[in-house]
Amino acid sequence: MISRIGLFIILLLSLNIALIAADTAPADKSGTDTPPVANRPGRDRLLQILRERRAGEQASNLKRMTWKVDGVDREALVYFPAKPEKNPPLVFAFHGHGGRAEYSARKLAIHEFWPEAICVYPQGLPTAVPQIDPTGKMPGWQKFIGDQNDRDLEFFDAMLKSMKADHQIDEKRVYSCGHSNGGFFTYVLWASSRGDQLAAVAPIAALLDLKDIKGQKPKPVLHVAGEKDPLVKFEGQQRTIQQDRKLNACDPDGKPAGKFCTEYTSKNGPPVVAFIHPGGHEIPEGAVEKIVEFFKANAKLQAK
Repeated sequence: MISRIGLFIILLLSLNIALIAADTAPADKSGTDTPPVANRPGRDRLLQILRERRAGEQASNLKRMTWKVDGVDREALVYFPAKPEKNPPLVFAFHGHGGRAEYSARKLAIHEFWPEAICVYPQGLPTAVPQIDPTGKMPGWQKFIGDQNDRDLEFFDAMLKSMKADHQIDEKRVYSCGHSNGGFFTYVLWASSRGDQLAAVAPIAALLDLKDIKGQKPKPVLHVAGEKDPLVKFEGQQRTIQQDRKLNACDPDGKPAGKFCTEYTSKNGPPVVAFIHPGGHEIPEGAVEKIVEFFKANAKLQAK
């Protein structure tokens, strides 16, 4: 007969095999922030549990912080460097609609490529989106200035204020990036008065709302867009990139700047980098590394 220890070892081996299978499975291309549940509920439920467990292990070095904003508890996962600089850089990374801070910390894992930076992965609130989530059951962000009574702009203000006061961040190196709805919100930050606080931005699979164009000021921007994006159409993203180039007074001809990337420089303004990949609505491989590289190369000349 197999002893209890033997049964435990067999179970542990089975879990490890399942975890390897989960890690080597094809990447999700569905365009959603949450991996889909497959057709075999028993096995896939196990894999889902294992993924969540691994995500928890990866997030073990992240601290959950809360802020009271207009009477509402807001929260974020925050990475703090083990050996912080005197004035560390600060990066905000916003998840998409229906996402979670934990998922953003894995898919937009800025801290893995810039461990010297304080990295904030905020959590959105239930937000209605026509056609996708009309009743507002899933978390997300405001999509333009004035939307949701600017609750998320005020949340950003609270987070930034505490990081300045408690962690003496380098105000010349404050950045924002985001995927999908989080990318829309990054454009909102840029177009609002908060844009003066940001050194550079990197929206992924997102658009700038036309109503907010008037508030934009020239700023370094890296925009990631998928040619086959089924949710945020590529043609619309191209128009947004063209608006970025026009605002920054970029040269008409770009130059290669790495895989999938074209850089448009400006004689009198900041650069625009277009990261155009052949995929859809996902965060493509190599995008986070490129965003970190871009952020490191673009600090404000002076803090405001």
